[in-house]
Amino acid sequence: MTATVAGLVTPHLLRVVDLANQAEKGINVDWHVRSAVSQTMAELRDQWNAAALINTYVEGLETAAGNAPSHRTVYAGVLRAAAASARGPGRE
Repeated sequence: MTATVAGLVTPHLLRVVDLANQAEKGINVDWHVRSAVSQTMAELRDQWNAAALINTYVEGLETAAGNAPSHRTVYAGVLRAAAASARGPGRE
């Protein structure tokens, strides 16, 4: 079975989207988001096409945040924070 970029990245994106949905309900997810991004980066870095996977992951988070309705500010904020964390310090 051949793994695709979308197949490798989608579960990681959905994990953060789920946390963003929980944040809208008033749950503090900051630590969980940082942990999820950290684990994702560790897993993606081990792949031979790590640069493409990480870029796709960050773009997916940014796209999801950008496509969020204007009333879902907490949701979009969590996704933007995750994207900034995935980019790393100094790459924002």
